Amino acid sequence: MIRRMIPNACTSANLLFGMCSIIATFEGCLTWAAIFILLALVADGLDGRLARYFGVSSELGKEMDSLCDLGSFGVAPAILAYSFCLNKFGTLGCAAAIIFALCGMWRLARFNVNTDVVHGYFMGLAIPAGGCLVATSAMLFGSLGLDPVAWGYVYPTFVIIVAYLMISHVHYPNFKGDGAEPLYPVAKIIATVLFAAIMYLGHDAWLQALVTALFATYAVFGMVNSLFAMLKREY
Repeated sequence: MIRRMIPNACTSANLLFGMCSIIATFEGCLTWAAIFILLALVADGLDGRLARYFGVSSELGKEMDSLCDLGSFGVAPAILAYSFCLNKFGTLGCAAAIIFALCGMWRLARFNVNTDVVHGYFMGLAIPAGGCLVATSAMLFGSLGLDPVAWGYVYPTFVIIVAYLMISHVHYPNFKGDGAEPLYPVAKIIATVLFAAIMYLGHDAWLQALVTALFATYAVFGMVNSLFAMLKREY
């Protein structure tokens, strides 16, 4: 019984941190809101591993995991992004936040029904990565004192693009050594350049830049790598 409770407690902690993020956003503590989403990611990464370690994996745990992921990485980042600056873009900003949450739901549902079909890679950007990318980018902008509104429609467009990546058919590596396609050197180079650029531009808040760069690099790497894989198949 105790062995079964431990991974379920981690799954519950995922949603607990997601709720803490939403509350922190309502209180105006956007940095803490982003940190809570990162803590939810840690809890999300532990529950499955603990369940397998103790040999107590169950369908109930899988359903709990998806429901918690939607709250912590779909709804919480959308609310954070809306409070951060999307609210200043009127209907577009509202639509971007809603689209992000809806695409997160779609991503999770598709993942659940394709568990026995998709192997060796993730189809679309995983919702924890998408949610953390939106959350950490807001934290980085805030730490650097930058106002995304001054950049026009860049930020709402960014949120919508991340939302689309979650429901796309882009293949993302699962880093388990059983990828469905090779990792192309050009994709690695572009990802490395992007990582270095984010670290350079955000050096005044290097820790926030680091976590943002990790998620941004992963998101871009999957797109570029899938593009080269598609071109190779065509030619």
